[in-house]
Amino acid sequence: MEESGRRPHARTMMLVGVTYVAIGIVFSALAKSPDFNAVRISRLAAWLASAAVGIAHTWYERQRLGTSSRVTALHTAGAVAFGAFGIALAANVHWLFARTSGQRAPLLALPIWPVITAIPVFLVVLAVGVMLDRFSRRT
Repeated sequence: MEESGRRPHARTMMLVGVTYVAIGIVFSALAKSPDFNAVRISRLAAWLASAAVGIAHTWYERQRLGTSSRVTALHTAGAVAFGAFGIALAANVHWLFARTSGQRAPLLALPIWPVITAIPVFLVVLAVGVMLDRFSRRT
């Protein structure tokens, strides 16, 4: 019975993670313009789109699924880590087909990107969740 209750969380984490990968790939393709301002705007748009997905995921976890602050932070960070791993994997695939001489494969990105993205997300979502819990108890 408990395992069936976890399935919405796992599906949501995977869906959100795939969305992060799609955002990363699409906006990186748009950022290949020779115009510096176009690249900056494309990167900013990617950050904003990712932030919107993260906020929507956090809201869904808290409001729809009713998870605690800690569990919401874990699930949100897990989705971010999954997305970061997907983007690192895409970077490695790109390296294979780009055939750039003199560059090493970005293999370290596979374990590092998920960690350096998930830890700050976990801490921020946990802090926001705890603050929201305190404010909701007062009212």
